[in-house]
Amino acid sequence: MSSNKIRGGALLARALKEKGVEHAFTLAGGFCNPALEGFMETQTPVINCPHEQIAGHLADGHSRITRKPTVCLVGPEGFANAVPAMLEAGGERSPVIFVTGSSTLKRQGAGGFKEIDDVAIAAPLVKYSAQITDGERISEFVDRAWIAATSGYPGPVHLSLPVDIMFSSFDEDAGRAERPYKRHHQLPARAWPEPAALTQILSLIENAKRPVMIGGHGVWWSGAEEKLAATCAKLRIPVYNIPYHQKLLGQHSEAYMGLADFHQFHPSKPAIQEADVVIMVGGRLDNQMNFGNPPFFPESQTLICINGSHEEVEFNRAADSLLLSDPGAFFDALGTLNKKWSSWFDLQLQRRTTWIDEWTDHLTQEDAKGGKMHPLQLSVDVQNAMKKDDWLVFDGGNTHFWSEIGVSIAASKGAQFAGISHPGSYSLLGVGVSLAISAKAIHPEKTVVLISGDGAFLSGGLSIEAAFHEKLPIVVVIDNNGGLDCISQQQERLFTSGKHFATDFRDIPFHTMIEGMGGYGELVETREQLAPALKRAIASGKTACLNVKCKGVISPIVAATSDKRDKASIE
Repeated sequence: MSSNKIRGGALLARALKEKGVEHAFTLAGGFCNPALEGFMETQTPVINCPHEQIAGHLADGHSRITRKPTVCLVGPEGFANAVPAMLEAGGERSPVIFVTGSSTLKRQGAGGFKEIDDVAIAAPLVKYSAQITDGERISEFVDRAWIAATSGYPGPVHLSLPVDIMFSSFDEDAGRAERPYKRHHQLPARAWPEPAALTQILSLIENAKRPVMIGGHGVWWSGAEEKLAATCAKLRIPVYNIPYHQKLLGQHSEAYMGLADFHQFHPSKPAIQEADVVIMVGGRLDNQMNFGNPPFFPESQTLICINGSHEEVEFNRAADSLLLSDPGAFFDALGTLNKKWSSWFDLQLQRRTTWIDEWTDHLTQEDAKGGKMHPLQLSVDVQNAMKKDDWLVFDGGNTHFWSEIGVSIAASKGAQFAGISHPGSYSLLGVGVSLAISAKAIHPEKTVVLISGDGAFLSGGLSIEAAFHEKLPIVVVIDNNGGLDCISQQQERLFTSGKHFATDFRDIPFHTMIEGMGGYGELVETREQLAPALKRAIASGKTACLNVKCKGVISPIVAATSDKRDKASIE
């Protein structure tokens, strides 16, 4: 054993570096100083954030884009602030390693300074949550957490390192006398389909007359999105993304039709309900899929679920047929079929074109009325003004939903982006600025534009300080309708009085806020002002804000929810 002594926090940092961690995020606290010293010595970049929740969202954003684990390091009180980020990362299956520098182990249960049962609180939100009670086992627990985060269906994990272990000294090779002697990152194990089960599934698909493919998170995290696109384009099977997952396939993919969401993408309803076979790969039969039940999936059709982990297969027990398989391996096998569904495929293309034309005509009529911009028009105009390979982020309630529709309309006119990011399945407001900063940090040469609702910006706008501090300029376009419009519009339809309550904002000068921080800001009150203002904001080279006064217009999915129409995406 080595006679060189280092602190437990440095052992932690070295173990994470050995695994391949490239980024860490924190709000620096005294409980975490030994780990921060370790990150400094291992030359691991650390971004200090204005709030622990922001640190968690930045780590999540980095993981979503790179598909690699990142670290969010917090103190015990900061752990409570980071809990919402755990929720968001879990919804997106993002392999963030949350580390708490926790209260002293030797006085556990006696009311130690800042004592909190972080392991129990984190457990329902992450794949793995554990406290390290022996400094000799720090590297072992990092190894266990890493494997949990990256295996099967990836997801966040949590490690708690008590402050007395964090500061205590250990041999620098502590715990390395047992296998595995080398604890670097290894490719995660993947499931290959059982031949007989695969043959049965392929036979069901081959005999289908109207098949539909729904792609979920598992496709993205397994890196199989290009195989999905190529296979379904070859076989002429229409593809739909699960809601809240725009980044899986973009409109540049010939087979991609839109979201599997009856309200946000109307053409998906006849496609899914007329299909005789639906193949969902890497997704879950949760509320977004109406738990696999009618009217979303008619009783007469065959519903097939393919997942890369046994946990997801067990979750999808409602399916008619199940297959445990890595998505890429399944697409390889599916591509061997000698069949095409061209007329069915072309019908979905035509339905998409008709739907886009209808929305385009609607926007033309709205624009002719004058006054404030329609929020969908705002999203479409921003996207049309962006360049190919820029990054698009959106955040909010109605703003998010309108922007999802805007992606399809802008893409029909040729818009293509390097990536799209937004809140995940929990629809957590306020993550947009953090996700935009993550995109800019990983792709500093790209322009990153965030379209954010005013309520969403108020929820997480403080994170924009990280953009200034790290010199990562982003452009924020705020859909300013003066309140929590997504909620107030539901209230108007649900409350007996027809009024809304506790949802209005004062007239907030978001643009001057950003100017005061050293950025660029403009107030935009008409559609004609938007495009030149966006050009000036991008050209400024600064973190910028366009404060755009928009109409409050209820989005189709919120209208469906409050009007209690068809179940789809929201219960």
